[in-house]
Amino acid sequence: MPQYLTLLLERPVVIAAIFAAGIGGTFQYGFNISVMTSPSAFIKELVNTTCVQRYNVSLEQWQLSLIWSFMVSIYCIGGLLGGVMAGSLLSKFGRKRCLLFNNFVAIIGAVLMICSKTAMSFEMIMVGRFLCGINSGLSLSAHPLYLVECAPKRLRGMVGVTIGTFISLGKFGGQLLGISELLGTRERWPWLLGFTGFTALVQLSTLPFLPESPSFLLLDRGDRQACEKALRTLWGNQDHSMTVEEMLQEKAALQSVRNHSVLELIREKTLRWQLITIFVTFTTLQLCGINAVYFYSFDVFRAAGIQPQHLRYAALGTGLCELCTSIACFMVIENMSKKVLLSRGYMGMAATLILLTITLYLQTHISWMPFCSMVLIFIFIFFFASGPAGVSVPLPGEILTQTYKSAGYTIACTLNWLGLFVLGMLFPILVEKLEYFCFLIFLFFCAICGLFVRFNIPETKNLTALEIAAEFQRMHCKSEDLQRNKFTEQNSNGTSVNDTKL
Repeated sequence: MPQYLTLLLERPVVIAAIFAAGIGGTFQYGFNISVMTSPSAFIKELVNTTCVQRYNVSLEQWQLSLIWSFMVSIYCIGGLLGGVMAGSLLSKFGRKRCLLFNNFVAIIGAVLMICSKTAMSFEMIMVGRFLCGINSGLSLSAHPLYLVECAPKRLRGMVGVTIGTFISLGKFGGQLLGISELLGTRERWPWLLGFTGFTALVQLSTLPFLPESPSFLLLDRGDRQACEKALRTLWGNQDHSMTVEEMLQEKAALQSVRNHSVLELIREKTLRWQLITIFVTFTTLQLCGINAVYFYSFDVFRAAGIQPQHLRYAALGTGLCELCTSIACFMVIENMSKKVLLSRGYMGMAATLILLTITLYLQTHISWMPFCSMVLIFIFIFFFASGPAGVSVPLPGEILTQTYKSAGYTIACTLNWLGLFVLGMLFPILVEKLEYFCFLIFLFFCAICGLFVRFNIPETKNLTALEIAAEFQRMHCKSEDLQRNKFTEQNSNGTSVNDTKL
């Protein structure tokens, strides 16, 4: 680990890119997921007060809940739209420019939410949340792609983990700023919702000083001189000719091939296993149960004897646990296999969910069982942050060649947002009907994904996209050849038997 950390510290511009891209990138996604919990009562009060003043009608509880649910869910609709647009925008305008212009969407959304209370308009929060969703949808594609392409091959894993780290930092930031001592008050909650505008301003003032992605400059724009200049800025003034040659080999392999659409990626048979990998990992990322565990943490902490007024501070511990584990994963990932981190993470989560279901069932019968549930919640978060959270997000940029990367991230982000939307709509029903047995559904997804990664994905560490494609081909062509040979042998044996009978 010290060796890789030293290599990273020798490249201060890469470190600057990590922070500049992260604060206006996946940080926004994590923050917007957690920020609505704290001011929910104040927002519902604004909705009801607005309706009384405008229409002289006091809303019933179910009407208030319906408006609130739409206000939360519209973020996912915006995210889905941003994710769908990301592929074409990234290919046309570049990674850096997309990140920069995307900040204006976040700033407009933040201003609307900050002004909503003064204007007595809850609709402004809805529009602001929708715009923040578009911003997050674009960021989830642009941020990973930019960082993965700016990082040296040997540091790609370490740099890639920071994408998940900023999601965890965003979640923790939303929880921390939402406490009553900071912005979670009746007077200050609009500034809590609009905080993403300030982080967008930070990126807008720092990212212009950093270069565009070298891969984009060479492979998409065909500008070798600009690519070499970007490499020298990012990695120092050493000889980067070998890196440029590797890029040129990829360009030669893809000569006269344009950037492909999502439909073309789906139809491409040679990338079938890469596409399945994206589908399985990004579907499971939302359906692994992490949001359910966060939801039940309040009940577990309450059962363990924590006073209601202190529950919010206890919940901060879960966000801090995810953040600290993600940072630890950043420190060790270059000494470990990404495949192992991903598969063991999901299998560990599956095992923890089994135990958590049992302890939640027994906590009304055994007095000390809530403490076991509390420990298991932190263990589950540890497994999630140490593997799936950090390894999954940059995966499409690693396993796909340049002409398919944008389409791959579009599919990945679409799956992510659809999963988040479906979970948001169905999870309350699952909790009501199944209670803590809903964890068994998430257990299924974790186990399936863990086994899939173990047997169907090659190691991606320190390999180029073309080398990874060859590994996928070798792994699955071998299994297909074995099946074909087995089928041929069965047919030949059947023919021999028939010949004998004749």
